[in-house]
Amino acid sequence: MCRHLAYLGPPEPLGRLLVEPPHSLFRQSWAPRRQRHGTVNADGFGVGWYAEGDPVPARYRRPGPIWGDQSFADLARVVRSTALLGAVRDATVAGADGEAAAAPFAADRWLFSHNGAVRGWPGSLAPLVTSLPPAELLSLEARCDSALVWALLLHRLRSGDNEGQALADTVLEVAEAAPGSRLNLLLTGGDTITATAWGDTLWYLSEPGRRTVVASEPYDDDPHWQEVPDRTLLAASRTDVLLTPLKDPHAQEGAHDPLASARTKEPST
Repeated sequence: MCRHLAYLGPPEPLGRLLVEPPHSLFRQSWAPRRQRHGTVNADGFGVGWYAEGDPVPARYRRPGPIWGDQSFADLARVVRSTALLGAVRDATVAGADGEAAAAPFAADRWLFSHNGAVRGWPGSLAPLVTSLPPAELLSLEARCDSALVWALLLHRLRSGDNEGQALADTVLEVAEAAPGSRLNLLLTGGDTITATAWGDTLWYLSEPGRRTVVASEPYDDDPHWQEVPDRTLLAASRTDVLLTPLKDPHAQEGAHDPLASARTKEPST
């Protein structure tokens, strides 16, 4: 479980998005307002961001609570970016690899976070590892459910799937293998944000042509925040947000395409 946030827009100090708002990710580490599972997110934190002219993101992660890291306070004040992904973590399994298990996970140009938990971990996902090449299994960054979900997603991305299809297929595959899992996934490549609402809260704030924020919960009381319905794929850029219903494999048999439902462009107000 965790709280996470992704941003696209004009250059902003990390702290303006993660620390300064009245209900920021920083505050959500001990006082989340809408978290359905868990109450404190103090088992690690991280932020990834993109520097101008470099498509490969940088990361800062630590195994402890975000409020106890003075180095992060300095970093958040001076580092600016047009795209970032941050997360605070409540571990599903205590002691699972510390910093290595803290989001965001990263590879190539992508940053990734998982808010939720895989039910029946690790046995429930054992059958899925056969879809991964041995080298990718041996490269898992941590021994936790989120790391394996990331490996399954990354394999699809590197195989050429677009971000929305890769996210949807990964959620559906894991949900079928482990019914009752909570799979709010968040992915950015620096120019788009893709996310799923599957078992926990997800919101977005959009100013078309300027900025888009996707987060587990609003960081302030701006009335323009929009809640994403459960069982939904979100695909966003700086200009628009697209919501697509996802079909739960255990709610409707015989669904072949998780994105078969009519896509709806959400107006930003």
